Amino acid sequence: MAIMITDECINCGACEPECPNTAIYEGGVEWTWGDGTSLDEVDFGEGTVVSGKEKQSPVSDEFYYIVSDKCTECVGFHEEPQCAAVCPVDCCVPDPDNEEEEDTLLAKKAWMHGE
Repeated sequence: MAIMITDECINCGACEPECPNTAIYEGGVEWTWGDGTSLDEVDFGEGTVVSGKEKQSPVSDEFYYIVSDKCTECVGFHEEPQCAAVCPVDCCVPDPDNEEEEDTLLAKKAWMHGE
């Protein structure tokens, strides 16, 4: 499953530089698929293609947030999610709405990083 940041977040920013996929952003900041990945574009099917540089709406305006579609729980990079390991208030927790198996997370990592 992906990791999410709860509203207990104190906006310290410790998690952001730890993410190998650049899936963590400060509240209110737009994100892109290409940040920290090799994605030039994302094809969602049915003719919908998004540039990797196209700005996407923030998931949260108040707290740091994790883009769940870019989160791999650090699988293939580290033994545990690094955001959770460095969070001083334990607000980086598994997201029950985005459960994924290890094979799926590894495939997502390979897709995002052109492996």
